[in-house]
Amino acid sequence: MLMDNFFQIVDERRSTKVYDPHVEIPREELVSLLEAAGKAPSAWNLQQWKFLVFDHKEVQERLLPIAYHQQQVHDASAVVAILGDLEANKNIDPVFDPAIEKGEMTAEIKEVLKKQIEGAYSREEYPRDAAFSNASLAAMQFMLAAKAKGWDTCPIGGFNPAALLSEFNVSERYLPIMLITIGKPLQKARKTDRLDIRNLIDWAE
Repeated sequence: MLMDNFFQIVDERRSTKVYDPHVEIPREELVSLLEAAGKAPSAWNLQQWKFLVFDHKEVQERLLPIAYHQQQVHDASAVVAILGDLEANKNIDPVFDPAIEKGEMTAEIKEVLKKQIEGAYSREEYPRDAAFSNASLAAMQFMLAAKAKGWDTCPIGGFNPAALLSEFNVSERYLPIMLITIGKPLQKARKTDRLDIRNLIDWAE
């Protein structure tokens, strides 16, 4: 993708809900797109996300009632559940130790950051807030990367998180944030109108 095409990708991204059920997406392609999603920014670079991928019809059929029988969940080439990590403070060592080994960070700086992180995660509301905000950044990056590679997507907030955790044996460490369908459209998604951005901007004084 040329950098000049970025705004075209943003403009052309649509929430597609009618997919060709016969189109498959290679796992290598999904890994590549999720790798791009994983380059999203995150607090302290803790990468507060995990991706649960449904990429064949049998498992998508199990997901269908959890998503209140939205047909796109069955017909899409794949569905990605975006999960937020409620215990991302456990990522301190795997995130920071490689940087220390490469001389990009000192052990002293790691200790300072560790205290900041543990202080934040000791607050009752912070783990959930961080899981939502940071995993959502990765979700948006996934959708833009998919569009850049010729795939359409749709974020879904209408599903049963508790049922998802139970049916697919997801650890309570992870909080379901959203589902994202990905595939090739059978019909062009409708372009939605947007509020005038000037009415949504306040200039601080």
